[in-house]
Amino acid sequence: MAFDPPVFLGLPSASFFKFPPNNNPAFITPPAPGSSTFAPPILIPDHIYQAVLHPAVPVTIALTYAVTAKLLNKYNISTGKKPWAVSKTAAFKWFVVAHNVFLAVYSAWTFYGMFGALRRTMVSPMGPTGLSGFVESVCRLSGPAGLGNAALFDETTNSWISYSPHAVLAGDGTPSKFDTGRLWNEGLAFYGWIFYLSKFYEVVDTLIILAKGKLSSTLQTYHHAGAMMCMWAGMRYMSAPIWMFAFVNSGIHAMMYTYYTVTSFNIRVPLFIKRSLTTLQITQFLVGATYAMLHSFVSYSVPVAEEATKGAPAAAAASILANNGSVAHASIKNGITYQTVPCISNNGATFAVWLNVLYLAPLTYLFVSFFIESYLRRSNADKTKKPRRMSNNVVMAEKAGWEAAKSVNREVYGENKEEAVATGKENGRVLRNRQ
Repeated sequence: MAFDPPVFLGLPSASFFKFPPNNNPAFITPPAPGSSTFAPPILIPDHIYQAVLHPAVPVTIALTYAVTAKLLNKYNISTGKKPWAVSKTAAFKWFVVAHNVFLAVYSAWTFYGMFGALRRTMVSPMGPTGLSGFVESVCRLSGPAGLGNAALFDETTNSWISYSPHAVLAGDGTPSKFDTGRLWNEGLAFYGWIFYLSKFYEVVDTLIILAKGKLSSTLQTYHHAGAMMCMWAGMRYMSAPIWMFAFVNSGIHAMMYTYYTVTSFNIRVPLFIKRSLTTLQITQFLVGATYAMLHSFVSYSVPVAEEATKGAPAAAAASILANNGSVAHASIKNGITYQTVPCISNNGATFAVWLNVLYLAPLTYLFVSFFIESYLRRSNADKTKKPRRMSNNVVMAEKAGWEAAKSVNREVYGENKEEAVATGKENGRVLRNRQ
């Protein structure tokens, strides 16, 4: 039998797209401090960890936030967008500063924690296990380290399985929370859960904007409410791509809220830094959606324990393995049986992936629309000028991309204040936050 490539792209099983998603597998709580694996700095009791991931929690908070934002928008319109009295007080000013400092420090802490988790678990594609080892370290969150040692939830048998010759699953048939070398136990279960909670607190951004008499855009409300639901789904179903949301978003937020803090003290920030931040904020939408989506189409090969096919001819062994759960198929090379497994192996994780993709779709569409509009506008303006030299399409595209990113930023985060920050004044006051 011909040996399949170690990693390839293919269509996912239609069974992974059922809705509502299967309640199984149940998520695994993080290890306790002092355990043999990654030790969280604080203990999160299992019952609290589980209760906060009940779907009623994000749904209730997201709906309450959306309705409240709309009602306060109407109130601000009725008062002629007059700033609330509290927004003119010194206490409010220092609250905003403290809010920005808190989110900057917290985001940096999360980014650092997730960086450590990735450093401990990501396998180099140039290492001895090659591309398969790298892909498995990205796709499989549970089980011991090592190619083929991972635990995956099989959709058809509704149970955890492994192709490792070692004992991978605990006595109750689930992955152990004390295994080392996989992303969930090594930090994602802990930092991801707290990052999910931070999405509830970030709505304070909207309240600050509203307190200043301004309006919260529909897209801003959608952005905050959608982030709650996406982080919930990723953590609840232990979906592999959620690490990127926690890692990248926390890193960008660390820089973004540091920027807000610095500008609140009337310190001018170089334009290239502001441009870089805006570009990074939009790039995370585009890259994040693409990265998450790819998980549904990637499969890879792992060596299978000899015990699984002992005594069976090669062709029969491959047939036996091919019928094991939701596995694609198996093949033989140099007497070793290799099993091809999908990166995403159940519909709960698939639901989380595509919820994130759909959430990011309007933001991606806006960016593309703004880019095309800005590019065409620049192109037409260039044609009306006397041609001194050939138009530089690269420069024009770069400027169009910046304008598109800035426009999306304005829609998502509220009225854009970069120009006001640059001059240092707005209505006689130093601009202290929020774009």
